[in-house]
Amino acid sequence: MKILFICTGNTCRSPMAEALLKEKLQGAQVKSAGIFASMNQRMSHHAASALQQKNIHSDHRSKPVTRELLHWADLVLTMTTGHKQSLIMQFPEFQDRYFTLKEYVSTADKKVWDELKKRYTDYETKRSAFLHKYEHQMDQSELSKKLSEYLAEDFREIQLLEQNLVSYDISDPFGGSLEVYQETLEELEDYIDCLISMIKE
Repeated sequence: MKILFICTGNTCRSPMAEALLKEKLQGAQVKSAGIFASMNQRMSHHAASALQQKNIHSDHRSKPVTRELLHWADLVLTMTTGHKQSLIMQFPEFQDRYFTLKEYVSTADKKVWDELKKRYTDYETKRSAFLHKYEHQMDQSELSKKLSEYLAEDFREIQLLEQNLVSYDISDPFGGSLEVYQETLEELEDYIDCLISMIKE
């Protein structure tokens, strides 16, 4: 199974998850990327230090999410619900592969997520159709306003469904001390261990 971990900038949580899985599951095919990542940034100093304290070395360099990476992956595991939502909006064609890491190792809220996936897809379809129909008939300001009005009810329904979800976010250590990064790494390790158990089964 080829696994892709996703976070925001791809310098701490997802590369820590990648490094943990590679260390704990020999031969694992795993990569990580960031929704807003630039190319070739080193892993954050505290993230690297937290890993080194577990005798795990990583020479990770950041990279943005691309269709090529998503096509490569059998499973795409995000660090937060927000990351997952961003992927569904930007790359809906791969949405069956998207899960938060916590969600994937849990069976709770599956029905809510299935309904949300459908709503996200419908939302994007309506948004694209509206833009295609009216983008040459209005200026940008009017188009944005009309689009927001047109999708307002869909957006409210999505928000209501999201409120019914348990939090499946991995804590973000960005800007914190080394101890905060160590706590996030411990949290990640718990879920990576669960993931490995699922893979081995």
